[in-house]
Amino acid sequence: MLNRYLAGALLCCAVLAGCGFRGKQADVVLHNGLILTLDDNASEAQAIAVSQGHVLEVGPERAILNKYSADLEVDLMGAVVVPGLMDAHAHFTGFADALGAADLVGTASQQEVLDRVQAHAALFEEGWVIGRGWDQNDWDSAAFPDRSEALDALFPDRPVLLERVDGHAVWCNAVALDRAGVGANTQIEGGELLKNAQGDLTGVLVDRAADSLQAWVPEPDSALRAGYFKEAARQLVAVGLTHITDAGLDPEDVEAIAALQETGELPLRFSVMVADNPKALDHFLPGGPIVDTAGLLDIRAVKFYMDGSLGSRGAALLEPYADRPETQGLFLQDEAEYREKVERTKNAGFQVATHCIGDAAVRRVLGIYGDLLGGVNDLRWRIEHAQVVHKDDADAFRAHTVIPSIQPTHATSDMYWAGQRLGRNRVRRAYIYSTLQKQLGWLPLGTDFPVEGIAPMRTFYAAVERKDAEGYPEGGFQRDEALDRMSALKGMTGWAALACFREHDLGQIAPGYRADFTVLDRNPLTCASEKLPDTRVLQTWISGDRVFERQPGSTVPSP
Repeated sequence: MLNRYLAGALLCCAVLAGCGFRGKQADVVLHNGLILTLDDNASEAQAIAVSQGHVLEVGPERAILNKYSADLEVDLMGAVVVPGLMDAHAHFTGFADALGAADLVGTASQQEVLDRVQAHAALFEEGWVIGRGWDQNDWDSAAFPDRSEALDALFPDRPVLLERVDGHAVWCNAVALDRAGVGANTQIEGGELLKNAQGDLTGVLVDRAADSLQAWVPEPDSALRAGYFKEAARQLVAVGLTHITDAGLDPEDVEAIAALQETGELPLRFSVMVADNPKALDHFLPGGPIVDTAGLLDIRAVKFYMDGSLGSRGAALLEPYADRPETQGLFLQDEAEYREKVERTKNAGFQVATHCIGDAAVRRVLGIYGDLLGGVNDLRWRIEHAQVVHKDDADAFRAHTVIPSIQPTHATSDMYWAGQRLGRNRVRRAYIYSTLQKQLGWLPLGTDFPVEGIAPMRTFYAAVERKDAEGYPEGGFQRDEALDRMSALKGMTGWAALACFREHDLGQIAPGYRADFTVLDRNPLTCASEKLPDTRVLQTWISGDRVFERQPGSTVPSP
């Protein structure tokens, strides 16, 4: 009789389990999707259970639904979930501050720039007129502009400062030059003041010269800037980003970000690189790296600059520019002073990251890194951009475990004119992403926004197809240096996490990892290449909270 009752009880339990009896509690269960875990086995699943901001379990649909009850169940309706997308090199504060400036991105002529600046200036009665995003390479004439042609006449009384898209040059008027005390005889180490045929300043200042002028622009008040930060974060999570590596911040910037994170108004995660200036270095280095237990804000790297940009001819090259043979670009650091700062950074326990665009800058920094690292290591020092690399220097990345941190959309933005700067042969040594990946077997991907757009799926498309948003060129720009799709996705997730020491809690969907997810309307690993640019972000989750959801009405297309 007892055995009969026991058998009946076991049968009842089995029936209850089959009917969905759930013995464990979760905060959130996401199901009915395709989960690309990107874990060590690159496995796929259909459902995720989340508790206290972390992944409890990921697995088959029925196994998760039968095991967990949840306060919130989300039917993904066949959408694709990837680990929260990460930008391995960006400028959050630059993007946020640009929200208060004239938007000059995509202007097709000098006149269009002037029209936009005038419209923006009309919104304010006084003060500096600020704009950002012009690129003379997009104009009918690719020559740098001259303030005397129109800018001075339009703004005879107000200072105007218009930042080039790459942030390495500005165009300003006479009033701004006077405010800063800059004249035709001014000399600025690591910078260039362009002059016209008459020897007058054109108002275009490059690299350190541009920095010296920008220092005169007053900061917006804290309340206004906080609003810019919140709007910037809103836009970033809407494109699927959950984590930003910010390449160079001052203490005030970090404090502003931390204050908004504390109140829950800035959900993004940040890995901060400290800016290379005495104030920032003296503030952060003595106390050592800061690792936030909540995983929202880490400060454990320092960002240095060795040269400028290719577009403004400030990148330091081993040979002269093909379209301006009197120059080889600019070194922004004294070599001995730079080595001393890097040693100080190493001794303080911080990661070192250095901006290097030109092959001369890459060679110099790899040499100094090699001297101080001495071979294989796990300090994860980085070269940011590595756009032009001499063939004799590529192997040094592997020899000293130096991470090449790249931004794939730079290739598809620069491809229209990079050959003019470098010449037909040397351009083949530029944007060599596949070659660089082979050095360590991995590499992190970013955008460098606001130099480029914020959307990470544009990064993915540029990396794997080597085309711009319109699908140009048909065969891809130097297609042999494209990344495969899995590498590109890992570059924006697990490998980006590895580059900033977050590989143990970010970049995968696995038990114990932070519950950061990006939900897409198609599978980027398998969908047709022509559909990649139209990939939409449906939801973004950070710490198990849904911080973005696309409005209802959209359908999930077949991959």
